[in-house]
Amino acid sequence: MSFIFTLVTPPSLLNQSIIDRVRQKFSYLNYQWLSHEEAIDFIAPASINNLTGALALYQDIKKSLDIDEADFFITCSTHRKKRLLIADMDSTIVKNETLDDLAAEAGIGDRISAITERAMNGELDFETALKERIALLKNVSINFLEKTWNKTKLNEGAKILVATMKNHYAHTALISGGFTYFTEKVSQICQFDENHANQLSFQDNMLDGKVIPPILGKEAKLNHLQRLTKELSLSNDETMAIGDGANDLPMLSSAGLGIGFYPKPIVAEKIINKIQHTSLLSVLFVQGYKRNEFTSL
Repeated sequence: MSFIFTLVTPPSLLNQSIIDRVRQKFSYLNYQWLSHEEAIDFIAPASINNLTGALALYQDIKKSLDIDEADFFITCSTHRKKRLLIADMDSTIVKNETLDDLAAEAGIGDRISAITERAMNGELDFETALKERIALLKNVSINFLEKTWNKTKLNEGAKILVATMKNHYAHTALISGGFTYFTEKVSQICQFDENHANQLSFQDNMLDGKVIPPILGKEAKLNHLQRLTKELSLSNDETMAIGDGANDLPMLSSAGLGIGFYPKPIVAEKIINKIQHTSLLSVLFVQGYKRNEFTSL
């Protein structure tokens, strides 16, 4: 087992001078390009054989980088390419917060986005916040759902991430505290193996202000991670999760590899591996995939 430190930058930003600077201070590190001028692995020597030592070295290397637009990750060589991906949807696989966008279409965006922000920062219980927001949407026409969907955009690399992992025999699941109206569409476009989310309740082509139970929140996300790990006969080391908000923390903390994607402060504080400057393609680089191994749909 060895520890690997992966540096990823926006394309063409990772130049040789940065590599030389790291190598000059840490000459015992081997390195391997994953994508020229974009992503590189630094491989720790066998003498770094425990997490405490690896984390200390990770912090030392990070300080020496002296580069702003870079994401820096630490992983273990064992089961590096994961066999299970659990992904959040809103502000992770898609750019949008679909519930906030739906509210904006209905003319009450400010009222609902304020509740969403507090929930994603862990200031409000997710279930309570969800019920409160949906109640405000009572009597909103279902036509606004289609309008919202038409403005929903995938984040860069979403389709390539799922396609590449599936091409290497991983199972992929989209698990969202949002709504099946959106997850089913996103799942189809990205070709996730399965998707799970909350169900909106309707009456006479209007939202009736309720969510059909059970409500899928942070514990449900963790439960799906544990369920799939067991069903697929995987070790925890073979699993990974990615998300941005407080309701993602249990699954991010429990997965073999948890990655925060432009995470809210409460997530950034608790999760080591974070994407804050690059795209979802970094989820592949951190698993050791080279650019020429990526699969496009």
